Amino acid sequence: MNEKLLQYIWQFQYFNRNELFTISGEPVSIINTGTHNTNQGPDFLDAKIKIGDNTWAGNVELHVLSSDWKTHKHDGDSNYKNIILHVVWNDDEDMQLPFPVLELQHKVSKMLLDKYNTLMQSPVFIPCEQSIGQANGFVWSNWKGRLLVERLLEKSKMVLDCLNENNNHWEETFWWMLAKNFGIKVNSEAFEKIARSVPVNILSKHKNQIQQIEALLLGQANLLGGDFKDDYCILLQKEYVFLKNKYKLPPVNIPLHYLRMRPSNFPGIRLAQLAVLVHQSNHLFSKVIESPSAKAVIKLLNVTANDYWHYHYLPDEASAFKKKNLGIQMVGNIVINTVVPMLFAYGHYLGENKYKERALQWLQEITAEKNVITNGFSQLGLSIKNACDSQALIQLKNNYCNHKRCLDCAVGNSILKKMPL
Repeated sequence: MNEKLLQYIWQFQYFNRNELFTISGEPVSIINTGTHNTNQGPDFLDAKIKIGDNTWAGNVELHVLSSDWKTHKHDGDSNYKNIILHVVWNDDEDMQLPFPVLELQHKVSKMLLDKYNTLMQSPVFIPCEQSIGQANGFVWSNWKGRLLVERLLEKSKMVLDCLNENNNHWEETFWWMLAKNFGIKVNSEAFEKIARSVPVNILSKHKNQIQQIEALLLGQANLLGGDFKDDYCILLQKEYVFLKNKYKLPPVNIPLHYLRMRPSNFPGIRLAQLAVLVHQSNHLFSKVIESPSAKAVIKLLNVTANDYWHYHYLPDEASAFKKKNLGIQMVGNIVINTVVPMLFAYGHYLGENKYKERALQWLQEITAEKNVITNGFSQLGLSIKNACDSQALIQLKNNYCNHKRCLDCAVGNSILKKMPL
């Protein structure tokens, strides 16, 4: 038993409510368990409970052991003055408190405890995978909707944090987050550092010269420091030295990674594609937020690196011809993980629901992501129709299943509450 589970049992009254008595033998009738308090103070506020012949209104405190009252140093704490009942799992010590004690360990179904322990000890993909079919479609639909909004709000906070750093410059923030996404997971931090080192006002001055944009990005990535033989790389190197000195660009000392990476994801290729996107667009964030559909955004973002890169994966190292277009899968990833969170955050910041609704609509228009998490849920029989579903399930796995927060999960609740009292 732990305190979180005890709170859950009390909140939803998952115990036998017949013939409840305090430790001193007074009958107890629960009219209202109270409101769960997640802040400092008693666990449940504004409860209403009949004890003996009197009906009391006030707060309820829960502990696994009665002696936890002393362990948690509630004596003398003014937050605990209005306690009407001390609910414990095990009354291990008479604390001589001025309010009654209710012990629950003999009132809770062993099946519920066994089910909870099974969930907590499960080493499989998700704790409830053997029972997941017990949650009906209505539970799943509502829960996925809440998970999706929760995920977008978390990402919105990241956007707003960036805005605080750059004086509410939306185009700058979009540039930072876009570059981070281009770096994919393994190089995301390095790409964001590169973007932060080259502000959009510098990029805008050179956007008509693709070689200069490439030179800025590749140079800041420390990819132009070699003794090159290739004329194009020598040109980029010279451009970078000039621009670096002109703008006094700060060095970016984060290594780029190539291990177990497909050549199409090599940092130089992704930076060259990012350079083309800068070259071909103007006020990109403004264009994105006014786009009529996800399809229009995908068309805007689906760029191809310049001709040099069709014959190279690395600077100054020739390879067989392959056109280096960004690709629908990568563009979809960018829309899901950068464009939609930015659009949602923009609507949240302005208090304009139309932008948040558009963000949700775009997720419905985009194919669901395929990764280890979505594949795992698919194998359990869950339907994943679009990016709304995949984003919700990623949030579920990362924020709930991995931490075994079954008591905070609607599906986990649905499974546990089917246990008899």
